[in-house]
Formats: sequence, C-alpha cells, structure tokens
Amino acid sequence: MAKTSSVEKNNRRRKLVDQYAAKRKALKDVIMDQSKPIEERFRAQLKLAALPRNSAKIRIRNRCEVTGRPRAYYRKLKMSRIALRDLGSTGAIPGLVKSSW
Repeated sequence: MAKTSSVEKNNRRRKLVDQYAAKRKALKDVIMDQSKPIEERFRAQLKLAALPRNSAKIRIRNRCEVTGRPRAYYRKLKMSRIALRDLGSTGAIPGLVKSSW
C-alpha cells in the first residue's frame, strides 16, 4: 500500500482541478485567441499564473485504485500490474485467465 498522505494529496489535487477547470479553460481560451489585443492576453496569462499550481490537470498522478501504487499503472483497468496479478490469481477479475506452468 502507498502512503496515505500521498494518496490524499493526489485526491486534493483532483478536487482542485475540478474546482478550477472552467476558470482555467476560459483564461486559456483568451490567451490562445490571436484576435484579442496583446495586453488583454497578457492579463489573462497573469491571472492563470495566479491560480493554484495544483489546479492544473497535469499535476494529477495516476494511481492504482486498489493499492495507491503510482507506477506500473494500467489506465484501462485503473490499477497497477501487481494488483492485477493478485486479483487475477484469486479469480476476482471476470474473463482474466492467469497462466502458470
């Protein structure tokens, strides 16, 4: 199991991303709009920089839903390879046949 503090920190980041998503999108639209004056785009850039860093989606780390492990993560299954192997060995995942010889 991963440290509880690391998992909770990541959960806080997810909440911040959801909270600021609309505001960030609006500011980025202004920044990317070439028809707007440069001063207005620069002000939007400063406002975007003033938002919390953890409100950026890139700061979220993909973690295993079962153990919280940050590495060897399968996006489709939302779990790590180790958790997949353990659950596959017990037969908890339908359709997964674990071979051993």
